[in-house]
Amino acid sequence: MAMAVEDISRMIKERFPDAEICIDDLAGDGDHYAATIVSEAFRGKSRVQQHQMVYEALKGNMGGVLHALALKTAAP
Repeated sequence: MAMAVEDISRMIKERFPDAEICIDDLAGDGDHYAATIVSEAFRGKSRVQQHQMVYEALKGNMGGVLHALALKTAAP
């Protein structure tokens, strides 16, 4: 079962209300996405910490329902 872009975006917005989010379905199969997320919450954090924060926002769906998500994160 794939995860819809809207669900991914909603979960990220719940954790990062100020975020600018762009999600692309890379393979058209609902399983392989690339996301660019810009949020003030990332300021001063390492890239690893930023990605961990996004994975936490996805509430355990990464690697399960959400098979692959390439991340680009940044502070504004």
